[in-house]
Amino acid sequence: MGNSTCGAAVSEHGLDELERKIVDDVATHGCFIMSVFDPEGVEPDFSYSIGFQETLDQPEVMVFSLSKALRVSMINEIWRQASAEGLVLKDGLEIRDLLEGFVCVAKEVTERDAIVEHLGSAIWYNERHKGAVLDRAFQIVWPGAKQGLFPWEQGCDQSVIDDQPALYHSGLH
Repeated sequence: MGNSTCGAAVSEHGLDELERKIVDDVATHGCFIMSVFDPEGVEPDFSYSIGFQETLDQPEVMVFSLSKALRVSMINEIWRQASAEGLVLKDGLEIRDLLEGFVCVAKEVTERDAIVEHLGSAIWYNERHKGAVLDRAFQIVWPGAKQGLFPWEQGCDQSVIDDQPALYHSGLH
């Protein structure tokens, strides 16, 4: 599955290099994984899927912080579980085998502002290639390694909370 940075050249089909890579990877691998970073280092890095809605008929997913390689691995594993094992994303779903020794939780994101701010290329892809509005996604939330607590649990380390902006229902904090 793909992982790319912005391309500048525009092809004869009106797509730039990044857009062509997204289209090709979704067609070939089932999804493309976009990794985003804040050059100023203020906001946590994150990665998100493009193509889940088309190839799995499920919302896109995103993962914050952790290493880029781990975020990409987690999204690839979700795609594998959904395509090979029938995993269906739903709010509060515990997902195994993403992080060794830990369970992660899928939290539904429906606020339009959060989706627009974080999933720009997925919005472009779905509108252009499916004629569909991207109106929901899932944030894959991981627990802290020391305590095993999620950001919404009492006693969770503040760094775990800070590393995963709560784009899902904010009342959990």
